[in-house]
Amino acid sequence: MYIAQAYKGLTESWRYVVGILAVFFCWQILGGVPLIAALVLKADSISVLASGDLGAMAKVLGTNPFLFYMLLMFAIGLLSLFVFVKFVHKQSITQLTTSRKRIDWGRIAWAFGLWTVISTLFIIIDIQLSPEDYVFNFKLEPFLVLAVIAIVMIPIQTSMEEYYMRGYLMQGLGVMAKNRWLPLLVTSLLFGLAHLFNPEVEKLGYGILVYYIGTGFFLGILTLMDEGLELSLGFHAANNLTAALLVTADWTAFQTDSLYLDVSEPVFGWDVLIPVFAIYPILLFIFSRKYKWNNWKERLTGKVPSKELFLAEHTDETTLPENP
Repeated sequence: MYIAQAYKGLTESWRYVVGILAVFFCWQILGGVPLIAALVLKADSISVLASGDLGAMAKVLGTNPFLFYMLLMFAIGLLSLFVFVKFVHKQSITQLTTSRKRIDWGRIAWAFGLWTVISTLFIIIDIQLSPEDYVFNFKLEPFLVLAVIAIVMIPIQTSMEEYYMRGYLMQGLGVMAKNRWLPLLVTSLLFGLAHLFNPEVEKLGYGILVYYIGTGFFLGILTLMDEGLELSLGFHAANNLTAALLVTADWTAFQTDSLYLDVSEPVFGWDVLIPVFAIYPILLFIFSRKYKWNNWKERLTGKVPSKELFLAEHTDETTLPENP
């Protein structure tokens, strides 16, 4: 059981409360110091910084440097999370990642490849159907720099979100609540609300949160049904990487030198909801057939066993960390 892997470390509630706050501080505050410093060093950038306008910041620094500094925040956050889990919870990164004995890199690669192909096809089809909405934006040198930054840093960014939400928070809430449905619900809502200040929300309205929260539920279901983060890690990385490299717009969170620029007027419509109510269910069906998932109700809403019962059945307690 994925959530119960937390029992192989130290699981007192105070450790999770401190960890959630400490990692968030490292991620959002300490992680933002390099970006702030870079902006402060630019002339007339204080007002831009105070405005919080991501587009203006990207113009001040340049799109590729701005993207790097933004993604660096997630790298600092992920490092702080791993350090906290290892030294405070005495839990291995493998146990934070999966219920399997080893991280299944094949699962990560399969989910990454599947969604890369599908999302790329969707983008190509949309460009063919609505060519007036896109401008070919390819510039060799900026694109090559973008590709290096994106390929290296975006999987780190998406991994931070997955390990923090579907990993640390889901395990912590699960062992405290002793069930699966509460961590699924809470982490999915938090994932959606975490995007509340994205520029997409300002342009499209609060209805776009249905997409973000729905995506949170999809990734949470992947995690609980597959008893690990591997599929959600692969899917999330593919989703953000294809978006960064293929299409950008001046009203999105990612401001990049991508292949195409979307110049259409953003409107919240049915196309925003298609992934949540059509594509994600189809993907869950595909994953369920490939990995032979069963007992959906128990895996998504069932109880998490007590620490004593789980350790008695799964672990030699003499190998566990001592609680100081």
